[in-house]
Amino acid sequence: MPSTTARKKEQSTSSDRPLALLQWYDRHRRRLPWRAAPGEASDPYRVWLSEIMLQQTTVKAVGPYFEKFVARWPDVTALGRASLDAVLRMWAGLGYYSRARNLHACAVAVMREHGGVFPDTEEGLRALPGIGPYTAAAIAAIAFDRRTMPVDGNIERVVSRLFAVEEELPQAKPLIQQLAATLLADSRAGDSAQALMDLGASICTPKKPACSLCPLNEDCTAGAQGTQETFPRKAPKKSGTLRRGAAFVVTRGDELLVQSRPEKGLLGGMTEVPGSDWLAGQDDATAKQQAPQLKGLSRWQRKVGVVTHVFTHFPLELVVYTAKVKVRTRAPEGMRWVPIATLADEALPNVMRKVIAHGLGL
Repeated sequence: MPSTTARKKEQSTSSDRPLALLQWYDRHRRRLPWRAAPGEASDPYRVWLSEIMLQQTTVKAVGPYFEKFVARWPDVTALGRASLDAVLRMWAGLGYYSRARNLHACAVAVMREHGGVFPDTEEGLRALPGIGPYTAAAIAAIAFDRRTMPVDGNIERVVSRLFAVEEELPQAKPLIQQLAATLLADSRAGDSAQALMDLGASICTPKKPACSLCPLNEDCTAGAQGTQETFPRKAPKKSGTLRRGAAFVVTRGDELLVQSRPEKGLLGGMTEVPGSDWLAGQDDATAKQQAPQLKGLSRWQRKVGVVTHVFTHFPLELVVYTAKVKVRTRAPEGMRWVPIATLADEALPNVMRKVIAHGLGL
């Protein structure tokens, strides 16, 4: 809970905070490709697209992807008419590919069920595929100026420091949500939310926050205590068990053998080279037994080293084997040959990009 000092400050200065935030935001707002210029109305499509892309990804990483998406699909109807495969290919490299599938499903729903117009309430937005409580609140506030406060990681950090919230995350989320709502201005709800986001991104950073530049520095409980870098309180992370497997890089001249992963599950629908199951404690010999069977296959060559990748719930190590086949060799059922020169057009997740680069020596 907030300290006694925090509660006293809340009573005396709570009405000043939203105004101070907006004044700071008007001077220091970030220029972002999806953000409307001052005085302009926000485009719900651009707000929604950016919010989906920004989940578990940085602003720096998202920028180029956002620009590519809106150049190819300038509105939600255009995106809804695109094929899922095209969307996955464009998304490749951003990670968390279920977001891309939900993105496409949401665009289709808005196009078919809402005439290409996003609902303007949290309830209506939450009924769409891939839009949870946070994203619905963000779109409602930023695109439609609904008086609601979305709480992302930046806002979580600002609020937990401002009020010195001692409870650990994730249990503290409801309290932080309640306290964040006190920072909403009577109008300009979207700007209130974006002001807090910008404050967390540029001033109230995880390490070495620039407290002297903060518009709320005289009102920050953690800052007064000198404990700001210890907030938000977090429970220790549980790391998943290491999984191991093998990946098989087979070439036919200037072509590579690939397949598509099942639509459902991890990396659903993405392109990969053939591989073994990813299991904890799996030994190399067992993994190698799952290699694809092709006529005239040259001997498997094991590449030195392993490819490592960390997913949300587990780390992965892959041994990479390479082999060559004759030019007219047919691909096994469910697999296909693709020109190595056009791999950039395939929906390859990052782990497969690493595997192919390692296997081909790129």
